[in-house]
Amino acid sequence: MDRRGRTRAGVEVELRIETPRLVLRRPREVDAEAILARYAADPDVTHYLGWPRHRSLDDTRAFLRFSDVEWDRAPAGPYLIFSREDDRLLGSTGLAFRSPTDAEVGYVLARDAWGLGYASEALTAMMALARRLGVTELSARCHVDHRPSRRVLEKAGFTREDEHGVPMLFPNLDAARPQAALVYRYAFSKEE
Repeated sequence: MDRRGRTRAGVEVELRIETPRLVLRRPREVDAEAILARYAADPDVTHYLGWPRHRSLDDTRAFLRFSDVEWDRAPAGPYLIFSREDDRLLGSTGLAFRSPTDAEVGYVLARDAWGLGYASEALTAMMALARRLGVTELSARCHVDHRPSRRVLEKAGFTREDEHGVPMLFPNLDAARPQAALVYRYAFSKEE
């Protein structure tokens, strides 16, 4: 697979990124079953996420279509996270662009990948990609009760922008209906 590709806008992007322990690459249709099985259908993994837990392969295929749209409209989009050691799917990360210089980063990992430093490694790779793509405003959102994710962001140099949090809809907090909950907004800005 080529490591670089071009979006419709003609911007060169990295389709595959390697870190010391991870391979990050653009999602493909053949990944649907692994995405569903490894993390997207797991209630514990998706509890604090802003997208609905996948209930079927159709939900995962909808994510893959969304991913393709993101990659077509922006210089990057979602990436899947794989172990370099055994090629096992660990989760996903990526950049969501609001403008050419303003993006949001996020990550999700399968339960057996928690606490091993993979989130920090993937986040660092996305931060480096954002810089290479000219992003000057990089942000993230995190549920106020999700302490492990807050620690990952803060360790990477993100600072919390709000003291009390802002409301956001979380579809997986209540099995019956989505609920609003508070999230902290984080921003990263590094003086060159």
